[in-house]
Amino acid sequence: GSHVWTAVDVSAHRTLLTCKLNKTSTQIEGHRWLKGGKVLKEDTSDSTVTEYEVLSDDKSGEYQCVFLPELAGKADVRVKGPPKIVVNKKSEHGNEGDSITLTCKSSSYPSISHWTWYRQYESGSIMNIVNGSEERYFITETPEKTELQIQAADLEKDPGKYICNGTSSEGSDSAEITVKVRSRLAALWPFLGIVAEVLVLVTIIFIYEKRRKPDDVEDEDGGSAPLKSGGSANDKDRQNVRQRNAN
Repeated sequence: GSHVWTAVDVSAHRTLLTCKLNKTSTQIEGHRWLKGGKVLKEDTSDSTVTEYEVLSDDKSGEYQCVFLPELAGKADVRVKGPPKIVVNKKSEHGNEGDSITLTCKSSSYPSISHWTWYRQYESGSIMNIVNGSEERYFITETPEKTELQIQAADLEKDPGKYICNGTSSEGSDSAEITVKVRSRLAALWPFLGIVAEVLVLVTIIFIYEKRRKPDDVEDEDGGSAPLKSGGSANDKDRQNVRQRNAN
């Protein structure tokens, strides 16, 4: 079997992760670094040592180094640090009466042990939201994620700022999400606008066609008369030519 030695070197300027494969009978074809299932780096080197330098602010978390092919060896590398809370979207929109879901995540290590949701009002005051508040606010959570579901969104009560806070043994962090609620009529305005435009267009075409038809009939009648008179004039010219020839 293979054994992977790991190291974390934290300095003021960088955090360097190292994995070293001590024993293997497999030819190394490359390396892959992951965090939370997301590939951070991949190469095709045949070395038994691979390094990854953490550049993001969100340094803490569980990383994984993989020696390719994957059966060659792999190991988890944990970097301790305060949590970093991230949101799916900084602004969530919903229609009046619909359900709106707010999501906060953290892939830090150690993982979040306690999540809290708050509502911040324009006056600056903050209200703690607990699961089941007003029978409309429901909270679900895991160490990596928390969701706040606002049921039957209210046009007057619910718009504003919501804050999620995550705490671990290394510290705490928070993130902010702005909620906007549209009235049901507002959602219909684009559709009603299109219908109105179509009706106006159909009316214009109908009026134009109705006014144009009598003129067309007159033009057709007036246009046929000159052809007839022109034809009779030609007949007279032919008769005059015949009379001259006879003379």
